[in-house]
Amino acid sequence: MPLPRLPSLDGLLAFDAVARLGSFEQAAELLNVGPSAIAKRIAALEALLGTPLLQRGGKVLTLTTAGKEYLGPAQQALALLSAMPQHQRLNQQRERLRITAPPTFARLMLVPALPDFEAQFPDVELELVLSTPFLDEAAPPAEVEIRHGVVGREIAPAQVLMHEQVTPLIAPSLAPLESPAALRQATLLRTPLEPWEPWLRAAGLDWPEPAQGTRYVDLGLVMEAALQGQGVVLGHPRLAADALRRGELLRPFELSVPAARQYGITHCAQTSAPAAAFAEWLRELMSAGG
Repeated sequence: MPLPRLPSLDGLLAFDAVARLGSFEQAAELLNVGPSAIAKRIAALEALLGTPLLQRGGKVLTLTTAGKEYLGPAQQALALLSAMPQHQRLNQQRERLRITAPPTFARLMLVPALPDFEAQFPDVELELVLSTPFLDEAAPPAEVEIRHGVVGREIAPAQVLMHEQVTPLIAPSLAPLESPAALRQATLLRTPLEPWEPWLRAAGLDWPEPAQGTRYVDLGLVMEAALQGQGVVLGHPRLAADALRRGELLRPFELSVPAARQYGITHCAQTSAPAAAFAEWLRELMSAGG
C-alpha cells in the first residue's frame, strides 16, 4: 500500500494561522517566524495538494473554496495533536489572544471586567482591538470577534451575549419629564444604531423618527451627548449603569423595548483554547449582569 502524502506540521500551523488572522505578517508574529517563511510553508502545502488554498491580492487574505474545505479537517488534526498530554509543555509561554469589539462595549463592558479574566488566565495575553460598527467595514482579523448587529441577520440568536432593552435617559438638568408626551418639547438625540420609533409606538406616540440634530454613529457618542444635557438618549441601562448609579443620567419612565441591535460573539477560533476560555468567561459575565 502506498504511503499517504502528508503535509508538514509547520505547513498546517501556518495555514491555520493565516486562515484565522488574514495575513502572512500576523501569522508570522504568532508563530515567531518571518512572513516569507509563512508564505513558503503555505506554498509547499498548496503544491502538495495541487490547488490554491488562499486568494491573494486583497488587504486581507481569504480562503478559496478548496481552502475552506481543507481548513476544518486541518484544524481538527491540529486540535487532536494539541490535546495530547505528551505535547503539553510544563512552562509554556504566554499565549496571545486578539479580540475585536465595538468601542462602547469595549470601554463600558469589557475593560472594567478584564482584571478578572487576567486573574483567572494569567498565561493569556489579551490584545483588544476596536472594530467600526455600522460602516460595512470588515472587523480586523481576530480570534474572537464581538459584533453589534441585528439578531437573525448579522448575529445568530445563539450568539447573543445579552438581550438588552432601551429606554429614554436624561441628564438631571432636563428633569423632570412628567410623561412620554413631554418628549415633544425635548431634543431627541438620534443614532441609526437605535431608532426611536419602536419605543414611541410602545408609548402610544405616533411620531416620526427624529430628523433634526447631529446623527451619532456610535452609542458611546450619543450617550456622551446625553450626559452633557444636549437631549434625551434612547439608551441602554446596562451600558449606562455607572452613569445611572452616580446620578449623571436619570431614567424618567419604566417603559422599555428590546434594542434594535444586540451584542454577540460572531466568531471564535474553535481550535484556540484561550479563545474558547475567553468566550465562556464573557458569556458568564454577561449572564451574571456584567
